[in-house]
Amino acid sequence: MGTWDVGPFDNDTAADWCGGLDDAAPEAREAMVRAALTETAETTDYLDSDVANEAIAAAALVAAQCPGGAPADSAYGPDEPLPDLTGLRGLALRALDRVLTEPSEALELWEEAEDGPWHTGVNQLRGVLVPRP
Repeated sequence: MGTWDVGPFDNDTAADWCGGLDDAAPEAREAMVRAALTETAETTDYLDSDVANEAIAAAALVAAQCPGGAPADSAYGPDEPLPDLTGLRGLALRALDRVLTEPSEALELWEEAEDGPWHTGVNQLRGVLVPRP
């Protein structure tokens, strides 16, 4: 099916990644979130949309635990409990910044809707992740 909506969990890649997160041992979940964010944040070449979609889902899980964050209660998000992910806030912000920076396939795919709901959603996640003074 691919992508069916603009939310962070509303695509096959993110839904599958969340399923893997649920299947992982509880003590491995934080490392999985960190790995998804790190892979995107450290990509200097073309950023594949599948990698970006995993990072967006991971960033949404971090943001959900921050003040002002929306709950990660999508039917396609993880069902199992997650550890405290708030220490990944800066990394999640860097990953989202990379998703929104060329060359990025996700950015290209949503290019026609530049001020549309996908961009709004990613920027809302960014807003929650920005450290408060």
